[in-house]
Amino acid sequence: MAYLNSNIPVTYAQVRREYLYDLSGHVGEAEDCLIFGMASISGKAILFHAIMENGAVFYRLPISAFIQRGFDVKKVPRMRLDELELWNCFSYYPSIHTYDILLGQSGKYIGKDKKWYTGTYLFTVDWAHPESNIVDTDHSEVPQEHKCAHIMALKNGNYAAQPNNRLIWSIPSFTVKDEVPDWKVQTSEWTVEDSTQWRTEDSDRFFYGIEEKKKNGNDKV
Repeated sequence: MAYLNSNIPVTYAQVRREYLYDLSGHVGEAEDCLIFGMASISGKAILFHAIMENGAVFYRLPISAFIQRGFDVKKVPRMRLDELELWNCFSYYPSIHTYDILLGQSGKYIGKDKKWYTGTYLFTVDWAHPESNIVDTDHSEVPQEHKCAHIMALKNGNYAAQPNNRLIWSIPSFTVKDEVPDWKVQTSEWTVEDSTQWRTEDSDRFFYGIEEKKKNGNDKV
């Protein structure tokens, strides 16, 4: 697992030039770039690193800074950062993964404006806390708080980073139901090593036995 910075699948894109000038000019202009990495700072938006055609690298730009190749920057709708990315980073430890089943598939997310935005899956960012000796001040591993961010290329030319509970994917050979689930947020933590129920036998056998613990009157079922 990476700390702070991570490689991501290389994405050929355009950057809105006002982000290269601290939002002080060049609105309505764009130049080609190659997005190659990201930074995860707890409590901040996902920040991306890109190299320009002049060879210069610009670090830590939000997802709203980029549009897709082949789109006219003046025709791509300007969307707020919080419309494209719902949650900040959950820790300094990002995990980047591309799920084969989702790669290249179409999906749609429900925005804050209650409208659906359609796009194509690129990769996923997830977070965890890797070291028990470091104080865990985030909530990346709290079941009901955990979120990942699926990075998508939207049909309108923007990019987005959205969690599972805002997304519906379309896999034509499998996703045959046209519905939005009414599921509940998971609050359970799952473990199989519940010492109140069983224990191994006290021996040096390779294939040791497993014994159910005897219940007494004070044991709870």
